[in-house]
Amino acid sequence: MSNPNIDATLSAADLQAIKDAFAVVLSKLPFLISLTADDRKSIVKTGSDSLTFVNKAFTAAQANPNIFPASFSTAAFGRDCDLFASLTELNTMANQVAEQIDDTRMAVGGEAMQQAMQTYEYVKTGAKTNPGLKTIADELGERFKKSGSSTPPAKPGP
Repeated sequence: MSNPNIDATLSAADLQAIKDAFAVVLSKLPFLISLTADDRKSIVKTGSDSLTFVNKAFTAAQANPNIFPASFSTAAFGRDCDLFASLTELNTMANQVAEQIDDTRMAVGGEAMQQAMQTYEYVKTGAKTNPGLKTIADELGERFKKSGSSTPPAKPGP
């Protein structure tokens, strides 16, 4: 893996501050919704190609207000365009952070699992001469029985 060993901590205070920051973000976006799978299928998608179309249509609506019925709100259309642009920017930022959190979580989890397997090997070896470690070795070994393998992968290096 090209990532260096991650040796970091996250204090309880920092974790709470991050949770609080997420709460602030959500409080600033009280209009957020959750869509069902069916909702997602039924909505007309707006990708990067469609965004140009939407912007040109809004410009046309602004320039020609007399062709629309009273039920059509050019102002609401403009607010939708502005909000879509803002949410697209926030979505890009949030996705980048989420990807980094997930990648780091995966890397740290891999490190922890390697260290746990190494610990298991040491405990198994120690149980041969220290009977008090047998119960712990058996408990740790349960992890590999559940996965269908009675032994862990090859012994990691020191």
